[in-house]
Amino acid sequence: MILQMRYETLNLKLETNVVKIMRKITFFLVLLVFCCSSLAFGKVYIDIDSPAFQKFTAAIPDFKNIGSNKDTENLSVRFSDSLTEMLKITGFFRMIDKNAFLEDQSKAGITAGSIDFHDWSSIGAEFLVKGGFQCNGKDLTAEFRLFDVVEGNLLTARKYWGTREEIKVMVLKFTSEILLALTGERGVFETKIAFIGKKGKMSDIYVIDFDGSRLVRVTRNRSITLLPHWSQDGKKLSFTSYMRGNPDLYFIDISKRKIKRISNFKGLNLSGPWSPDGSKILLTLSKDGNEEIYVMDLKERKLRRLTYDPAIDVSPTWSPDGKKIAFVSSRSGSPQVFIMNSDGSNVRRLTYEGRYNTSPCWSPDGKRIAYEGMTNGHFQIFSIDEGGGNFLQLTFEKGGCEYPSWSPDGRYLAFSLRKNGKIRICIINSNGLNLRTLHEETGMDAICPSWSPRFNFY
Repeated sequence: MILQMRYETLNLKLETNVVKIMRKITFFLVLLVFCCSSLAFGKVYIDIDSPAFQKFTAAIPDFKNIGSNKDTENLSVRFSDSLTEMLKITGFFRMIDKNAFLEDQSKAGITAGSIDFHDWSSIGAEFLVKGGFQCNGKDLTAEFRLFDVVEGNLLTARKYWGTREEIKVMVLKFTSEILLALTGERGVFETKIAFIGKKGKMSDIYVIDFDGSRLVRVTRNRSITLLPHWSQDGKKLSFTSYMRGNPDLYFIDISKRKIKRISNFKGLNLSGPWSPDGSKILLTLSKDGNEEIYVMDLKERKLRRLTYDPAIDVSPTWSPDGKKIAFVSSRSGSPQVFIMNSDGSNVRRLTYEGRYNTSPCWSPDGKRIAYEGMTNGHFQIFSIDEGGGNFLQLTFEKGGCEYPSWSPDGRYLAFSLRKNGKIRICIINSNGLNLRTLHEETGMDAICPSWSPRFNFY
């Protein structure tokens, strides 16, 4: 169910730890926004991408029932536990166990004036999330507040209206608000990851949320399906499929499940990513007898060949500004990552470490290119800057890691992990830490992840 919302903006000012409402605006969607005056100007955000960054230490006590009806469904615990789990998933928080809490939960409130911040600083908490809720039949109202424990200040707060079934939506939205307050970006909870699920000889596209929930099967092609890529608006996926015998390029409208064939030259028609402005798509074709990289204008359906080399050229990916393309070529004797201008000119080799490097993916800020490289008999995920410097190995898994895909904020990488005879989609932070499996699906191998753009799914 889509959250039915009213949206209000409240400009708040802290005066002797009491939040004073200054103005109120009614709008559309389910949300009450509190903005501290201390956040309005000159906010200094914490750089979570810095090598010196250490996880935030946070505490979340059970939410208070501030309504007249009894909490028969244990919503108090569901709110706090769900929010705790979401913050853990980000990889940026160390959560304090509830058993260590000193505060008397029965007496404490959820506003700054009713909180003894010394109780929280004593157990090492830097940030504190307090919340309250009330139920009226199926309707649910919930308030969330984030406090700086050291300063004893309210950083941000929200109030949501919905139903009991929409607790997760409320939690995800406030998790994004926490990240925005502390880092300047909302995170990627409103994104999805598409991947190929393989069962036996057949494979199809699946889509799943960033937190590993809501797995949805998108295609039922009864054939081999490969290489999903999101359109820039998140409404379509391109992919390659053998559903008509030849590996052709297709688009699928996600909401309507309508499939359209785009390229069906004899031989390979391998799907590549959309251009940053969404007007073009990269693809690899073998119609001229050799795998070469092309770009297609999607409005006029015109093809332009970009590579002219007797070697194999595959796996193209755009730079964020659309001016350059990274790709894989065997022109140096083994598969390596190269970079060229978007018109095919000025080709130069990027990777020199390792004898087999493939599947490049450009970071959203344009500073790094992730790829898979062979080392000690297994593929691992590496990253390198555009100039070929600052070479980093990000994974060290025995089974091997393949097909890296950046999150839209550049703070995570999704990839396929081969382990114990299974292939799963996993996620790591961009520094290689905090590895987690996205979803455990028995009887299905998961490969070729593709991260969606950021947009509102709820």
